[in-house]
Amino acid sequence: MADGQMKAQGLARPAFGDLVATFAKIGVLSFGGAAGQIAMMHRIVVEEKRWLDEPRYLHALNYCMLLPGPEAQQLATYVGWLTHGVRGGLAAGLLFILPGAALMLALSMLYVLGAGLTLVEGVFFGVKAAVLAIVAQALIKIARRGLKGPGLAALAFAAFAAMMFLDLPFPLVVIGAGVVGALLAAPADRAAEPAPPQAAGAAGAAARAAAWCLAVWWAPVALAALALGPGHVLVEIGLFFSQLAVLSFGGAYAVLAWLAQAGVERGWADAAEMIDGLGLAETTPGPTILVTQFVAFLGGLKAGGLGLAAAAALMALWTTFAPSFLWIFAGAPFVEDLRASRRLAGALTGVTAAVVGVIGFVALWFALNVLFGAVDFVGFGPLRLPTVDLAGLDLAAAALAALAGALIFRFGWGVMATVGLLAALGVAAQALGLT
Repeated sequence: MADGQMKAQGLARPAFGDLVATFAKIGVLSFGGAAGQIAMMHRIVVEEKRWLDEPRYLHALNYCMLLPGPEAQQLATYVGWLTHGVRGGLAAGLLFILPGAALMLALSMLYVLGAGLTLVEGVFFGVKAAVLAIVAQALIKIARRGLKGPGLAALAFAAFAAMMFLDLPFPLVVIGAGVVGALLAAPADRAAEPAPPQAAGAAGAAARAAAWCLAVWWAPVALAALALGPGHVLVEIGLFFSQLAVLSFGGAYAVLAWLAQAGVERGWADAAEMIDGLGLAETTPGPTILVTQFVAFLGGLKAGGLGLAAAAALMALWTTFAPSFLWIFAGAPFVEDLRASRRLAGALTGVTAAVVGVIGFVALWFALNVLFGAVDFVGFGPLRLPTVDLAGLDLAAAALAALAGALIFRFGWGVMATVGLLAALGVAAQALGLT
């Protein structure tokens, strides 16, 4: 935004140092998931500092909601780009994720080194129970926002059934839902208003930004392949999390299904470890999708020790977030084109509905693993049905999960407070031999 425009609207372009200091603070304090992070940025950027006005902030947010990946981190990048171009976008986007990433790496090491200790085991026993209520809360919020009408509800159930009963891969489910949504919206596309013309040179600038971002995104993966061979675990992690970043519509909870499938199949993390990782991600600042860093850490550890584990976590971090900068720097000049396309809007509506079903699958899968310890599947031709040993119900886990649900849904507790109390109760249950 030009300085003249900002002054005419009563806005103030920040000094670069002020931008850096502000987003360093936001990165350290950005607990509470995407909704809380977006609200915090709105309070600071729009209300307190007046770097952007309300329409421009909402315009940026709407674009980020269209994108795969963590929308709050992308919004931070967009705000930085609007005020100081590419260097502002890099500063704001990186500072938003680095504090949480550093803490997640430290907690991942603590998780591994503290395995078997009563205190650590108790903490994660309580955290698992809290995670069930947190995922259920996310499911309800997204369902209320995304399921507008019986058709979208049917699409959500179809996505749930595809994951639970047919074991279809997450990318296929999401892409299929997007195609259905686009086809249903196609007849109305002719009525869409034309998008405003783009400024001269916007296409060339976007192309240059895209080329640089693509090179930076894939450089670590290519270097690992050249130095270690294409079959090395670092290359495998780089390729997988790059794919996940491109298809991660609907936030971290949506991609957990795909991450769980891949993590178990490739031997990176089992179901219990996946739930522990989500609990850790909920207690750190930054995007919840930092759980990818934890899964990659475990994958690297099992392949070659702590050094490789740290490298794998960094590779996952890089390939998870680098695409977000590409979407902003290369796509922002064409935001209006995207918003004007009803076909694209229909595709995203279909994806959102499918995400509700996928999160429903994740919630049930987590619940069965936490409450019964393990889930088996019985096949009937192309179908499969989940089975558990009812006699193996963990009463302590069920009690803690019920308490977490009551705290969140009945008494309105926040995520951090709920996780903290449940972790303490988990330690007590472990010490008393109730687990």
